[in-house]
Amino acid sequence: MSVPRRRSPVRWRRTTAAVALAAAAWVLVLGVTVAIDDFPRGLLLLLCAALVAAGAWEGVLRRGWARLAGLAVGGAALAGGVLVLGDEGYRRSLLLLGLGALVWHAAARAAFRPDVVLPAAPRPQRPVVVVNPRSGDGRAGRVGLAAAARERGIDVVELPPGADLAALVRAAVDAGADALGMAGGDGSQAVVAALAAEADLPYACIPAGTRNHFALDLGVDRDDVVGALDAFVDGGERRVDLAEVNDRDFVNNVSLGVYAEAVQQQGYRAAKLRTLLDTVAASQVPASAAQDLRWTTPGGRTLRGAAVVLVSNNQYRLAGAAGAGTRPAVDQGLLGVTVVDPPVHGTRRRRRPWRQWVTSELRVEATRPVPAGIDGEAALLAPPVVFRTRPAALRVRIAAHHPAASPSAIEPVGALPALRALVRIAGGGDPRQRPPRLSPAVCQPARGPGAHGPVDGVHGRS
Repeated sequence: MSVPRRRSPVRWRRTTAAVALAAAAWVLVLGVTVAIDDFPRGLLLLLCAALVAAGAWEGVLRRGWARLAGLAVGGAALAGGVLVLGDEGYRRSLLLLGLGALVWHAAARAAFRPDVVLPAAPRPQRPVVVVNPRSGDGRAGRVGLAAAARERGIDVVELPPGADLAALVRAAVDAGADALGMAGGDGSQAVVAALAAEADLPYACIPAGTRNHFALDLGVDRDDVVGALDAFVDGGERRVDLAEVNDRDFVNNVSLGVYAEAVQQQGYRAAKLRTLLDTVAASQVPASAAQDLRWTTPGGRTLRGAAVVLVSNNQYRLAGAAGAGTRPAVDQGLLGVTVVDPPVHGTRRRRRPWRQWVTSELRVEATRPVPAGIDGEAALLAPPVVFRTRPAALRVRIAAHHPAASPSAIEPVGALPALRALVRIAGGGDPRQRPPRLSPAVCQPARGPGAHGPVDGVHGRS
């Protein structure tokens, strides 16, 4: 029933990183050598080498159309070099150049693959998975999840319409469940994860929802719903964070501001975070809008007014294309704060209308109840809205044949950071992203409304 556990990819990752670095050095040395030996004609091959290398590297760092564009540039440069220089004794050098770039690209992509092996964990005796048959347009039923769970010795509890999910889970725990799983959307995942953390039981995220953002950042293969059940068969275990807002737990994020407008957009369920930002960028928010929200930055300044304040369980990567829209880690004991400034009519739009930082606690003041979206579910929060992180609160089980790492867990943003990461991996260092360093100011709880300090608008510096 279960896929055999893959052995540790550490040696393979180190090898591919070393090969990628060697191939990159080969491309560089080849171009420079030919340029020096046959100056000035060799400069054309050096230019070709630079374009091919840039295209190959962009193909590593980018995704989707950007990746195709980078590879197309590299391929076009190589083809152009063959047409211009092929008859002048450079054919062999161009062949070696193309081969080196191809090896560099393939080996670097393999080195940055999000794939880790977790410490093995004992198989639970009475695991229980709660299945929401309506989630993901009936995805659990289509894949035969309940039958597959029972074949693995996992008890199944179906969530009836209108039932109290928390009550069902508590009843299962009281009946002797020693592990909990949830097959449903992120809102349901948060409820079951919080109860599993409360009872200190292993928890498995079964990606039977629509988008399954939490599963993606945990490293669960979202296309393998049935295989995710093997978390209770041969799975490894890790501890991850939860977060809470006004004593309500969440696993992904909470948004304040124009959330009510964003959730009405057709594409919101398909790409929540990106749609939220696009909604802000496309809207015309009056200068006086959303001025009711007030919070304190890491530098001690009290700001107010924003189109969106997005607080997440660890920080999302928004800049760059490598794993954008996901969290490199969910175990750093941090809240990620993203403040999106409202576009003001008649003023020049900033190149990047959002700012980010991390903190352990955030307090948002308001004079009236605050509309919010908690893991994609609409809510109304009484002020003050207080966010806190719960470090290492949840014991997560992940199937041995799943990645167990976020798409952005290993690959950094930017060409130079990626090269440094390859060097670190080749030297045997931890391939995953290092936690951000918190300054003492960030570690301090946000000041209350009576604290003294400047009050600025959303364009104030943080």
